[in-house]
Amino acid sequence: MDFPFIKNKTLFNTALGIVQKLRNNGYTAYLVGGCVRDLLMGREPHDYDIATSAVPETIAQLFPNTLEVGRKFGVMIVIENGYQFQVATFRSETGYEDGRHPSAVTYSTPEDDAKRRDFTCNGLFFDPIEQKFLDWVGGLEDIKQKILRTIGDPNERFAEDHLRMLRAVRFAIQLGFRIDAATFNAIIKNAHTIHSISIERIRDELERMFNPAFQTVEQPYPEEWLTDNVDALQSRPKALYRALELLRASTLLKEILPEVAATIDCSQNSRFHPEDTVYKHILLMLQEVPPDADPLLPWCVLLHDVGKPITRRVNPVSGETTFYEHDKVGAALAHQILTRLRFPNKQIKTVVHVVRYHMQFKDVPNMRKSTLRRMIMRETFPLELELHRLDCLGSHRDLSIYEFLKRELSELLHRPEIIPPLLTGDDLIKLGMQPGPKLGQLLSEIREKQLQDELKTREEALQWAMARIRDIQPPPTSSTHTP
Repeated sequence: MDFPFIKNKTLFNTALGIVQKLRNNGYTAYLVGGCVRDLLMGREPHDYDIATSAVPETIAQLFPNTLEVGRKFGVMIVIENGYQFQVATFRSETGYEDGRHPSAVTYSTPEDDAKRRDFTCNGLFFDPIEQKFLDWVGGLEDIKQKILRTIGDPNERFAEDHLRMLRAVRFAIQLGFRIDAATFNAIIKNAHTIHSISIERIRDELERMFNPAFQTVEQPYPEEWLTDNVDALQSRPKALYRALELLRASTLLKEILPEVAATIDCSQNSRFHPEDTVYKHILLMLQEVPPDADPLLPWCVLLHDVGKPITRRVNPVSGETTFYEHDKVGAALAHQILTRLRFPNKQIKTVVHVVRYHMQFKDVPNMRKSTLRRMIMRETFPLELELHRLDCLGSHRDLSIYEFLKRELSELLHRPEIIPPLLTGDDLIKLGMQPGPKLGQLLSEIREKQLQDELKTREEALQWAMARIRDIQPPPTSSTHTP
């Protein structure tokens, strides 16, 4: 059987070599899980898992380069040609008391091994020697129909591993599948149990779920549990839009990101936001995220208006709705949320900064040139500008400020001499300036004039600085001594 879409032939052939070696030594062995699903769907797998009748001790004997990371569960990591492969013994599992790990593992048959897995699309086996797919769980038909369904009772599958609820949402958008109604209802019923899962694993699933690259995967439309929020869409929902909607409809959103869930009923001023609620605004922004976007952009979108439910006020006379300082409150909340999810500090700092200053863009038409250039030269500006574009597309769709800033940015990038400061503190000291607060103030003055185009070259800056130093720092006086 040929898979012409596979580019990494070395990885694929190495996996087949492991299966062949197990077979040559008298053991049953198949490719299993997500790699089989991807092969069926014409997608290149990133890794290959293997299931076998060989027990861990035998696997270690046959393959000298192994890691025993999951040996007590019958799982070994085999390293071949620089790649790692999970090679696991056919097994059944029972007693998931912690909602994550089985308390008992029994070696069993391929059929039993298939039935212990999470979703039908992940319960398939592929025999590369006989060139045939093995299906004991109905996965072939579900992949054909693009349906995500648990193997067996969904309540039992989610009780075994609570993380599977989040994985269901991720697989649905990653594969463009509908979620089976019984499976989805079981997520709603069990959503509160997600808190037993470590926050790091929850964060990892959310990061994968809100991966901009998924925007290229065609999503089903509509779905019965999404119809109340697709009225503003002009087309089929994209992956990130649908991810948030599935989290909302499944009630997982209020369990994991209650601050974002609070935006669902938070109405806005129709003059600026014809789309109505903050939540719908976020949805429409997610719809516009490009597939090659910065991975942090979806998080900036999710959190940029998270301060609005807290700051919302309605004027009793005019009826006007306001959200004063929602950017400041939102930045503080974004910091709390991302810290709670254990994001790296640098990523937290970036998203918080973008949230804090996203309202600054409305002031661009009235900004001094120096203020505007300071804004454009911020390290986070490309991310801020893209958030502003989405902010406009998710509401009034007026991109005039965005287009103006793109022109300003292009002009600035073609004038590299203005990006670094014209003078440094060392330059001023060489001119006779004494170290201290006044030196810093003078540097700021020079930088301001540089950004205002009043000082364009280093020579101009040096001449201006020498004159300014004479004004603010009197020349040293020589002391006399009378014997």
